[in-house]
Amino acid sequence: MNYSRTERRKSMAERRPSTTYTPPVIPHLAGLEKPQDQFLKIDQCDVLVVGTGLQESILAAALSWQGTQVLHIDNKPYYGDSSSTMTIEQLKKWCADVNQGKIPHFQDAQIYIPGGKLSNQFNSRDYGIDLTPKIMFCQSDLLTLLVKSRVYRYLEFQSLSNFHVFENDDFQQKVNATTKQDIFTDKSLSLITKRYLMKFLKFILLDSDYKQRVKPYANEPIQKFLKEEFKLEDPQINELVFSIGLSYKEDINTKEALIKIKRFLSSFDVYGKFPCMVSKYGGPGELAQGFCRSAAVAGTTYKLNTSLVDFDPMSRIAHFDDGSHIKINEKVIISPTQLPKFLQSSYNQVTEGLQPHYVTRLITVVRRDCNEWISHNESSAIVVFPPHSLPTENEYSVQVMIQNGSSGVCPEGQSIWFSQTVEQDLSRAKRDLESAYTKMESSLLRESSNDIDEILDETDFVVNQEGTPVLANSFKLGSHLQNFLPQEKLEVVCKVGYVEKTFIANDLSNIFKPSKENNIVYRDTPDAQDQIFFTNTPSAELSYDGVITDVKSIYQRVTGTTDDFFDVDFEDEEDEYDRNNQPVIPPKRSSVIGGIVGGGSGTSLAALREQHDEGISDNAIDSDEDMDDSHAPFGAEEMEL
Repeated sequence: MNYSRTERRKSMAERRPSTTYTPPVIPHLAGLEKPQDQFLKIDQCDVLVVGTGLQESILAAALSWQGTQVLHIDNKPYYGDSSSTMTIEQLKKWCADVNQGKIPHFQDAQIYIPGGKLSNQFNSRDYGIDLTPKIMFCQSDLLTLLVKSRVYRYLEFQSLSNFHVFENDDFQQKVNATTKQDIFTDKSLSLITKRYLMKFLKFILLDSDYKQRVKPYANEPIQKFLKEEFKLEDPQINELVFSIGLSYKEDINTKEALIKIKRFLSSFDVYGKFPCMVSKYGGPGELAQGFCRSAAVAGTTYKLNTSLVDFDPMSRIAHFDDGSHIKINEKVIISPTQLPKFLQSSYNQVTEGLQPHYVTRLITVVRRDCNEWISHNESSAIVVFPPHSLPTENEYSVQVMIQNGSSGVCPEGQSIWFSQTVEQDLSRAKRDLESAYTKMESSLLRESSNDIDEILDETDFVVNQEGTPVLANSFKLGSHLQNFLPQEKLEVVCKVGYVEKTFIANDLSNIFKPSKENNIVYRDTPDAQDQIFFTNTPSAELSYDGVITDVKSIYQRVTGTTDDFFDVDFEDEEDEYDRNNQPVIPPKRSSVIGGIVGGGSGTSLAALREQHDEGISDNAIDSDEDMDDSHAPFGAEEMEL
């Protein structure tokens, strides 16, 4: 089956925006912009990669650019595997496959379309729904690799700066105001709280005694450290730990929590007045497709709708469901979600003793743009429900990523809510997600009700930066507005729920400190002569942290080293092309191909390259080293109170 004839969205090579300059040529992929051969036309390869998820796609590109002959297949008619970005119709088919046991590591998939498609009219291709949505911090190893590998040229990025926390039945103002002026002009904070908060920010970014001060509390709860050392109160602690730090559990230790908080703070003001970015038109699925294109340029052979049905370690011959067979000279790397039947028993032995972790997800498409949550000139926001903040008394935080039509994942005037939790009681997890949805729905509808004028008074208004009184939004509710319950319901296009099983720990500990005891990548497949091994399914981490570290572990098993991982001297003329043909991005544009905008001045592709070459993009979460004093995003040298 030719994928170009099946339902799909326009690819990154087909939807390039009209511009006044000539963008770089985006290479075409088999099964997308160009037809693929019915049968494989190669008789051998060095490495076979099964599954086009993000990890597998980065791996294929890294191997190909080092001269390895790679065959990369996927049993689906689209790229992305467990990282896919899908239309609604594709999701319906995917849910059916999950419930029929055709997609390992996913279970209990449900899709609900109110009224059916006849009364609830929509165009399925207008939606790009991520199975495992992610955000990218501006200081991360994945962003460094995107720039180094030139894959960023195939993508569009948008800034993300709004992180909200739900507390006391209200969306409190976020504490991640990241300048001294923002903190001191915040009327919701007392003067003494502002003083303590500024001390903490200065400590985490600039204190030369950081390690010594943290050491006594390293394994103690973060709440104890913040209360005893900085006199911070529960609202600020919750915002730092769960909103900025994106932690799931209440008892997270001080060392781990501070690394997560520092990740956010050190990423702010790297490319603009924002700490994170999202890729337009989809998340991991877009990135996976970008790395596949890079791999194709380097010589990788691609074939969709193709399954591995047998492999003989002695003869090294692999057989496929299209009747073809080829010789594999070195390794076979397999995504667990595309596990061949002949390897099921071996896979069970490989994973024996590994601790499974379940991630429950609920995706809701609503007919509201949700600009109440989102900063001006942006398209996404994060909403976090800390432990015990919901009527269900949730033990783990619920994280929600919101994207509206400006992100390219749904029509204008609509938005997609991606919510997730790591609650291991799956029934309770579903109740937590539904409760979070109900709270968000009520908050969003309070402001738009026709009956709202009857219950408002002067306490329900706030003064904006221009000094004009405006109605308090859902994140600064007045007492009357907070107690008001709207009669209408949010109009839903569809809801999708499912559970994913992964062997990656929620704190990523077995990614950054892997071993045979805790990581599937390091385990040998029985009777496979060290020729077959498996990758990990995506983690519960909302950011891309850990992805590159995981890929390097696989790369090392294939090549024996990571010294040459993407160690490629790309052609110098590409640099010259960027400088001469890529204009500086206008600040008012919401996105641009290969560029990053929002929350600040424009960034050119050449500037991106220069910033990468200066080495400012380090992965924050896997290191507790002191921060480089050369990057002080808060004007920290002027923080004296």
